[in-house]
Amino acid sequence: MARTAAIELRDLALAVSIGTYGPGDVVPDAHVLDLTLTISPELVAIGADAMSLVFDYDPLIAQIARIARSRSFETQEYLLTLIARACTDYNEIAGVDLCLRKTPVLGGTGSLGVRLTLGGEDLARLRQADRL
Repeated sequence: MARTAAIELRDLALAVSIGTYGPGDVVPDAHVLDLTLTISPELVAIGADAMSLVFDYDPLIAQIARIARSRSFETQEYLLTLIARACTDYNEIAGVDLCLRKTPVLGGTGSLGVRLTLGGEDLARLRQADRL
């Protein structure tokens, strides 16, 4: 079996405004992010207890929070795209699985989300496109 490693962030409520709502529409109380980052196992199975040996995800989380607060968004999809682009700033990230969901959806219940999964080649293309 191949060795794999991931960093998982679940249920991060973002301070963000998404969508346009009219009278009678259900306005979400929360937009919640789930994020899984595929990284090298060498950044998890380490030989000493030292931050210099692991991937420091705190700057990425801070960057995501800044993106969410930066403006009002019309769509969850565009915010998710910007978060994926933020992930390309970190060469340690070899793949991402992102899910942004809003709640409630109907009658005060449910959640509705958008998922984006990108592998190494997808991230490489995004990194290259962002350099142009």
